[in-house]
Amino acid sequence: MNINRLIYPGFWFGKSRLDDAVEMARRGAGGFCIYGGTKEEIGRLIGILKSHSPLPHLFICADYEDGLGRWINGEKWVLSNLAIGANGTQEAAYQKGLTLAREARRMGVDWVFAPVLDLCNEPQNPIVNTRSFGANPHTVGLLGAALCRGLNDAGVVNSLKHFPGHGSTCTDSHLALPVLKRTAAELTKEELLPFRTALPQADSVMAGHLLIPALDPTYPASQSHAIVTGLLKEKMGFRKLILTDALNMKSAADVCKSALHALHAGVHILLSAKDAVSLSEFLQKQTGLEDIMRQSILLQDQLAEHLPPVRQQGLDTAHFNARYAPSCAVWQGPALTLAAGEKIAYIELGNEEAFAAQSFLHSLETYGIRISKQPKPEQTLVAVSFSNYKAFKGHINLSEPEQQYMARQAACHKRSIFVSFGSPFGTEKISQLTSKLYMFSPAEEAQQCAAAIITGRQKPTGQFPC
Repeated sequence: MNINRLIYPGFWFGKSRLDDAVEMARRGAGGFCIYGGTKEEIGRLIGILKSHSPLPHLFICADYEDGLGRWINGEKWVLSNLAIGANGTQEAAYQKGLTLAREARRMGVDWVFAPVLDLCNEPQNPIVNTRSFGANPHTVGLLGAALCRGLNDAGVVNSLKHFPGHGSTCTDSHLALPVLKRTAAELTKEELLPFRTALPQADSVMAGHLLIPALDPTYPASQSHAIVTGLLKEKMGFRKLILTDALNMKSAADVCKSALHALHAGVHILLSAKDAVSLSEFLQKQTGLEDIMRQSILLQDQLAEHLPPVRQQGLDTAHFNARYAPSCAVWQGPALTLAAGEKIAYIELGNEEAFAAQSFLHSLETYGIRISKQPKPEQTLVAVSFSNYKAFKGHINLSEPEQQYMARQAACHKRSIFVSFGSPFGTEKISQLTSKLYMFSPAEEAQQCAAAIITGRQKPTGQFPC
């Protein structure tokens, strides 16, 4: 048995050393987690790794839960889970799964770490938010199960995350260890329900780096025997692969010790350690891991032998987004409509990720809307927010200064429309805003749809999911 089968190193284009990745492939790492790169770079890397691996199948994994756009410049974003939650249908979630799988396979990826089953029930959570299907545990579970089926039907392995759910925290686990202060009864009724619903469709489950005192006051979920083995395996009956969340996250603290605790807790795969070679050297010196190695290798071999065949192709990202964007959009307040030839005042907020607003602005111009260079009070104010999640960022909603600025600007105009292409939170106290349009996604087609909605060409039919 080879302990390296349990290690899935992360490879960050522009940061990771190719020599280290090749060394881990030679040692028999079970798979690799890919971050960034271009299609060509990813293809070359996969070819190199597979050529050096002794395994008949080397798993290639990625966090393409919102498509390729988060990780690959020039690629498109798929509508977020929160947008799908606003649509509310299992059909839309299933189709998203098909689309994600289609795009992943185009990159040579056969394992996508999706769907997120954390609940969107804490507005200040900086890392869940639009990644969640919403606040209703029953709905989240059904939509998650449907997305799992879509991934499988288009030939890709899925993974539920982040068990047992950390929507009710205010800490980004990339930066520090979140603490989930919920009772066992609350967990059963809320956080665990989506996982129970979706487990029959799951190929794997990712355990989160979060402390849950009601279940284990000492170890985070990803390192807890009580949670991984006692709860997930024994009480919930899950018999497939269990992964840690990425071990490059600061909440994992000492990577080697965290990995060892995780294996003793019953986890089968260690994800995304930056220095996988050092982790390999450390684990080879440890004892008492024979049982978990045997289980992990058996389960990985079974998965490799029974990879999901491609039964459905699914839509490409652009067509999927265009089809579902109107039914994912939510309007709050009077349905204001801009008329052709109208001049508007335009401001853009919360765009730390430098999302391009050209699709929105170009669509408005196409419909005859002009953006005033000298805004006047009688003009309609259109305020756009792109505030969105990003690992290691630590916040997501508009800052207090941004909210105050928007309130002042809205007060200067007779009517105003706030359009959110990201987090739906942060404007609750801005009474000066006339109307709000939530798209939940920065995707180009979501921007085009928003422009069509506020010019009366499309009707938003989504329901606020949280």
